[in-house]
Amino acid sequence: MNVFPGFGGWINQNNQQPPKGESKRSENVKSNSNTDMDTNNTEDDEEIKQLNLWSDAEKKHPWYDPPPKVKVTMKKGLCHMNIELTLGVPPDGAYELFINPTNIPFFVIDKSGRQLLANKSRKILKKDGPRQTVKVKKAVAWDFLWFSGSLPINLIVNENKKDLEVKYKKEKMMFMKVFEGSWKIEPLYVDADRLCKNMKPKSREEYKKCSGGQGKIAPKVTMDQYFQPYPLLNLPPFSWYIRDIAIKTTKTLLKMLQDRATILREIPYT
Repeated sequence: MNVFPGFGGWINQNNQQPPKGESKRSENVKSNSNTDMDTNNTEDDEEIKQLNLWSDAEKKHPWYDPPPKVKVTMKKGLCHMNIELTLGVPPDGAYELFINPTNIPFFVIDKSGRQLLANKSRKILKKDGPRQTVKVKKAVAWDFLWFSGSLPINLIVNENKKDLEVKYKKEKMMFMKVFEGSWKIEPLYVDADRLCKNMKPKSREEYKKCSGGQGKIAPKVTMDQYFQPYPLLNLPPFSWYIRDIAIKTTKTLLKMLQDRATILREIPYT
C-alpha cells in the first residue's frame, strides 16, 4: 500500500496464502502468516492515523523544522560531522525519505531535472526480516566555474527498518579514502506537554493512551558522517575545499528533505 502518493513500498502487506493440501507444519506457517498480516494491518492503520494528524495540524498550526544542528570536528585528517534534525512527518515516513527505495527525485536543482543527489541503482544483497544489506550507486552533482558534472558514489548500506537505523560505508568513491557513517531515528512525542499534562510518556503505547490517540509523533534524526580525502588531497588548500563542499552539500540535502516533508504534510490521507 502506498501511503505517500508515488512512494511505493512504504508499507507492504503480505497477501500470500499457502497452497491447499500442505502438511500440518504448513498450517502452522499459515497461522503465523495471518498473525503477521494482522500486525501489519494494525501498523498501517496507526501510520495512516499519524499522517492524518500531521495533515490536519498543518492546516491550523504549520510545523516549523529548525535548521539541522551540525557539529564538525577534525582529528588526524578525518572529518566528523555530527548532525541532529527533526522532520514533520511520522518516524517511519522519515526513514523512507532517507533511504528513498523507490528513487523519487527529491533533490532536483534545475529545470532540466538535474539532481544534487541522484540514485542510480539499488540492489539488495542480503535480507533478514526487517534488516537488509543493500548496494547503492549514487551521484553527487558538482559545479566549478563554467563546468559541471557528477561524482559517482558506491555504498554498502545496512538497513534496519525495525529500529530505524542505517549504517553505510563506501565501496568505491573518487577522492575519498574514508567515507562512512550512520544515522538513527528516535520518536519525539511533540504533543505530550499539551495532551498528557504532567506525564512524560516513555513509549508509543503510553503516549497513545495519555493523548487519547491524538498526539503526533515526530522523528529526531541523529547522524554521524566521517570522511577523509586520499593523500595529497588531504593537505591544504585541497582539503579545505573538499571539506567545505562536503559540509555544504550535506546541509543542503538535509534542508531539501525537510522541504519535502513540508509538502507531504499538506497531503490529505483518508
